[in-house]
Amino acid sequence: MTETVLGPRVQEGRRGPTVLLAVGHGSVDVYQGFVPVLVPFLVAERHYDYVAVSGFVLAATVLSSVVQPLFGLLTDRWAARGTGRWLVPVSMLVTGLGVALLGVSGAYWLTLAAIALSGVGVAAYHPEGARLARSVTGGEPVRMSWFSLGGNIGFALAPVIATPVLAIWGLSGAPLLIVPALLGIAVSSPLLRRAPAARASAARRASGVDNWPAFRRLSSVIMLRSVAYVGLSTFLGLFVQQRVHDSAAASGFALFALFAGGAVGTVLGGRLAARWGRLRTLRVAYAAATVAMAGVVLVPGPAVLVFVTAAALTLYMPFSLHITLGQDYLPSRIGTASGVTLGLAVSAGGVFAPVLGLLAKATSLHTTLACLIVLPALAWLLARRLPDPTPPA
Repeated sequence: MTETVLGPRVQEGRRGPTVLLAVGHGSVDVYQGFVPVLVPFLVAERHYDYVAVSGFVLAATVLSSVVQPLFGLLTDRWAARGTGRWLVPVSMLVTGLGVALLGVSGAYWLTLAAIALSGVGVAAYHPEGARLARSVTGGEPVRMSWFSLGGNIGFALAPVIATPVLAIWGLSGAPLLIVPALLGIAVSSPLLRRAPAARASAARRASGVDNWPAFRRLSSVIMLRSVAYVGLSTFLGLFVQQRVHDSAAASGFALFALFAGGAVGTVLGGRLAARWGRLRTLRVAYAAATVAMAGVVLVPGPAVLVFVTAAALTLYMPFSLHITLGQDYLPSRIGTASGVTLGLAVSAGGVFAPVLGLLAKATSLHTTLACLIVLPALAWLLARRLPDPTPPA
């Protein structure tokens, strides 16, 4: 299903819903970016210590990623009965309410509960949101990459949206941060009405055969990619600052290149998959990521920034492809596949981050980043053994 196969009128008809999908996804993922922005204000206004605020970040991260597969199981059951679409707007509302309630009370446990509520909303959205994206786009790689890009942009815009609100009104202005969730509900509601009939989707699910060995192999690939990316983003600023004559500017530019390159890589992966196929794109991306990561570690001076950009591009090229491949490997469990692929993309790296921190403390940043080179190489080896799933109907 490449751009050349679809006629101009069909492409135009799908472009609008794809944009709405991306905006809806971004209106949810922006709340994952709000939590780090809130931390300094929680410390300044409510005098929480560092251990307390780390609990907020942990609750938001764990609940928004680890719980996703559980919601995937639930949505698969609801979808079998032709229900479950309601979870998209409800999860958006819950996500926004969680952050909005931060301004209601200064009690620590209420603040923790509010952040946890927002994390549950994020977790509830993604499995059904990915199912909706597949229904609207037909699983076409380019349009699925725009769905993923919407989440990346939402996360990146979080400081731009939250910082002015909190700087002017403090935590009492937190209820205003429910606006992105309301926007997400408004743009997603038309897509729910356009979704395919339950009987047609049930017939497609019944005709598919789940390939669990392939899905487990894909999950291993995603875990390796997650640890590599989280490890790189965690230590990159310090590493570049040391390599480029203690330059804070170079450190900031490296992080900008990493995040901006990730957004471009997401769309590029969809474009290449439409032309080359998903598995070929996946394998090329991980092979190139191995070289790029090696360049980050070995190339001296400002030239390291070129390899940082390349690493960001190649590590994000497979991002949306993981989702559609997982759904095709488990055609009767779309929600489960979506929850696992999206949840692992965040949680696996977060779980291993303390281990990488201990390694950096015991050795050096250079040694730690050098160890990360192995991860995309292993992902490439596993990707070579992934079978080609049946194309989506």
